[in-house]
Amino acid sequence: MPSEVTLLESRMMRDEHPGRVDVLDKVKALVMLPNGVHVRTEDVARRFEVSTEMLKKVVQCHRAEFNENGLQVLRGDDLRVFRRDILSLRNDDLGTGYPQAATNLTLHTRRAVLNGAMLLRDSDIARCVRTYLLDAEESGRRTGYASLDRRVTKIESHLDTVGHALQELGPVINGISVRFDRLDATHQVVGAMSNRLCDLSDHMRRMEDRIDRRLDDVSYRLSALERGQRGKRGERR
Repeated sequence: MPSEVTLLESRMMRDEHPGRVDVLDKVKALVMLPNGVHVRTEDVARRFEVSTEMLKKVVQCHRAEFNENGLQVLRGDDLRVFRRDILSLRNDDLGTGYPQAATNLTLHTRRAVLNGAMLLRDSDIARCVRTYLLDAEESGRRTGYASLDRRVTKIESHLDTVGHALQELGPVINGISVRFDRLDATHQVVGAMSNRLCDLSDHMRRMEDRIDRRLDDVSYRLSALERGQRGKRGERR
């Protein structure tokens, strides 16, 4: 089981728990803004019983991580619209805490709040959240192991049936193997016959070449004999 120090020092470990925002309410209820999505920096600091400056320093040191978990800073028109549509819904000092001269407003999502809980070393509330988070992870792991054990047990209970089925398949597989052996022998015979036919074809081509040469020789001799006979007849005349 990972330790609390691992969460504090390893971003890789913190990145494994962004969706476990349910553990936030196990220690102390998180009061959201009227939109039900965001919390101000001051409210987050108040929840974890730390100073606003301490929370801001943690956010500054891990800014990219908080941004990935939904932290955002409103300015200009976005800030004016947010004040008008969200902050005005609450009848407390929320509006007076941010006079019109303020240039920005930092908002945390529940994921960003959980991110802060995994990074605030000196907060007892954050420490309790980390404990719940690690306990939930260990419980989930044990549940996963139990589920795996049940599945393995179920598979083992069917091994006897599988064994009988394999025994019945044995003769069938053996018969197929014998047929393959016979087929292989047939292939060997066909291969030998093919080689023999190739040899016979070569022999026939050689015989044809010899006959062609002999016919050419006979034709040449007949032509020479005919020429000689025509010469003799010419001498007689």
